[in-house]
Amino acid sequence: MDAVDRKMLAALQENGRLSLTDLADRVSLSLSSCHRRLRELERVGAIKGYRAVVDAAQLGLGFEVLVFVTMRQEDRRTLQAFDTAVSRIPHVVQAQRLFGDPDYLLRVVTADLESYQRLYMETLAELPGVQRLNSTIVMEQVVDQRPLPA
Repeated sequence: MDAVDRKMLAALQENGRLSLTDLADRVSLSLSSCHRRLRELERVGAIKGYRAVVDAAQLGLGFEVLVFVTMRQEDRRTLQAFDTAVSRIPHVVQAQRLFGDPDYLLRVVTADLESYQRLYMETLAELPGVQRLNSTIVMEQVVDQRPLPA
């Protein structure tokens, strides 16, 4: 990956809807050269996909909670069952397995405290292998959806 590829990635992170013509102009490449490089970045997985960044509050999901999960047991079967189960919960918008304690960090969005409490009791607390859940309510997004450094 060279400097031109990095400029392309930076431009696309800023605006994923750039036309190929506009992208080529921004990075000073011919249209065909830009197209070839873009397809290569997609092929090798440097670009995983394209999506819209949606405002959760506009969808009525303005309540955000970080949930720290400590597992009772950490054998492969339990972790796989937990991973599968948590990936099926639409309100969990991000899940990360961590080194150390806690074992997982979940980012959860709901409409309000009441709907989070219901999700907690009916779903999160019932996940396989969970020993303890610790919830922290997000007060404000200071940095959100920042593009990766190019």
